[in-house]
Amino acid sequence: MSSIRLRLLKWLVGPVVLVNLGAALLAYELAWKPAELAAIQPQPGATVVSTAQEMQPAPAASSVARSAQARAQVRSAVLRTLVLVEVLVCLALAGLVWFSVTNGLAPLARLRASLDRRGSADLEPLHQDGLPQELVPVVDAFNDLLGRIGDSARAQHEFQANVAHQLRTPLAGMKLQLEWLAARHRDDPETGASLALMRQANERLIRETNQLLSLARAEPSRFEAARVEPLDLAGLVEEAVQAFVVQAVARRIDLGFSLAAAPVRGDRFLLRDLLDNLVDNALRYTPPGGTVTVRAGVEGGVARLVVEDNGPGIAPEQRARVFQRFVRLDQNTTGSGLGLAIVRDIAQVHGGEVELSSGAGGKGAVFTVRFPPA
Repeated sequence: MSSIRLRLLKWLVGPVVLVNLGAALLAYELAWKPAELAAIQPQPGATVVSTAQEMQPAPAASSVARSAQARAQVRSAVLRTLVLVEVLVCLALAGLVWFSVTNGLAPLARLRASLDRRGSADLEPLHQDGLPQELVPVVDAFNDLLGRIGDSARAQHEFQANVAHQLRTPLAGMKLQLEWLAARHRDDPETGASLALMRQANERLIRETNQLLSLARAEPSRFEAARVEPLDLAGLVEEAVQAFVVQAVARRIDLGFSLAAAPVRGDRFLLRDLLDNLVDNALRYTPPGGTVTVRAGVEGGVARLVVEDNGPGIAPEQRARVFQRFVRLDQNTTGSGLGLAIVRDIAQVHGGEVELSSGAGGKGAVFTVRFPPA
């Protein structure tokens, strides 16, 4: 990858050196000729030697030698001075070109830094305040591209939400029919086994449909500030305790709670989705006989929700990936890979953050969600 600075220096150094060499030659000519004439011409007040004296060979030879030596000294002094001056001038000009190019590229560096600070979901247009005229077409092209990407993303999210919403009713009806069939054919083992498999598949479809709806609701563009209200994280956990306990008992997992008042401002349904996905993820990946602990409280003026398990944990190099959509680290476990992506999105639209760390002794996983003060 080439550098603009180096390319400009490559094209400018040659002409700068040639111009300086030409100026040096011109300066040499202008400086040397008067010096040469001054060395040849007699100085005022000097003694004029008679013609008879000039015919004497020894003094004449001595005078010519002294004059040639003087000219050589003057020429050498002029050349040394000019070479030194030209080297310094070339270096100064190269530094000036480098500084000028760097200063000229500063707006481009600021634009790059602004893009680097953006999140993957930030499709807002770039600001043109303070940009040089040369960069305005580039920013316009970027904004046009971001606009097209935003329109495509919105259309995709609306389609996703509409499909998920349309699927809920038939899936709920299918669940009721399967339950009715299971009750009617309870005495038929083969039919009961087939219906049990169908009910499990139906439950998975219902869960994934609900996750798609949660993912759509957690999009920043669809977040409704009017639904934000004062809430207590501990109260949200207490509301969902029964469902969590039933799931934990079915998997023979010790589920514990440590709850204290933790006031936040948020969307009740989205925060329930966040809580459900965190606890479901912990119960899903904790082996039978393990423990899962849910804690809520305030620490340092910040409301926190912590879900800790003693399962296999997540390697440090994989922790950033688990919050990406459709990523599943354990292919042997059922799921769509959307749960933790939903947790991240819901936390972000509420101004919070999610942190993943290891449990005591480096075992298990600890998910900590911090919310801004209410």
